[in-house]
Amino acid sequence: MAPGPALVLVTDNPNSWSVRNNAELVDQLRAAGCSATLVHSVKDAPPADIAVYLNCERIVPASERARYQHNLIVHASALPKGRGWSPMTWQILEGAEHIMLTMFEAADAVDSGAVYFQSELRFSGHELIDEMRAALALASNELVLRFARQWPHVQAREQTGEPTFYARRRPGDSRLDPDRSLRENFALLRVVDNERYPAYFEHAGHIYELRITKRGPAT
Repeated sequence: MAPGPALVLVTDNPNSWSVRNNAELVDQLRAAGCSATLVHSVKDAPPADIAVYLNCERIVPASERARYQHNLIVHASALPKGRGWSPMTWQILEGAEHIMLTMFEAADAVDSGAVYFQSELRFSGHELIDEMRAALALASNELVLRFARQWPHVQAREQTGEPTFYARRRPGDSRLDPDRSLRENFALLRVVDNERYPAYFEHAGHIYELRITKRGPAT
């Protein structure tokens, strides 16, 4: 059997929630017969056939992408719908429980490249952000492994339809409305990060933070 491709996995934020998962993906790729390396900057990356950008926060210029035959991104929306930032979070806030993942080729315009694969995440409405991230990481890994196994015979299609865009989330987006019920605030509580951007509310001239964890099923 021919050896698999060489891949470099890039996460430009070493504090990203996905770093641990990315190390697991390296092991999975190597077990599948591929060469795989994890770096925090393309400038530090060794030569490879494929670059995979995992939760990167900067746009990779064409000059850097030119080093690779393919430059892959997995985005949690049905592109071209939901281009931009934090698509899974925004969709959960909109009431969605089925989230489409799209693997596509990086391009100059944000989230505009040709599509290779799509898969669907299904949630039940009770999951908190760590659970949703874990599911997202698992499904993303499966798409990367699928691409590596099919390479170099992977076919792409251009995106079709009218694009929509999500804005970058800010700390103020974690603000709860104290005049709404806990049930009404629950969608926002599901997607806050207790450490990086905790839920908060304002009352009597002060700001209060709330932390949420799941104890388990109700008995």
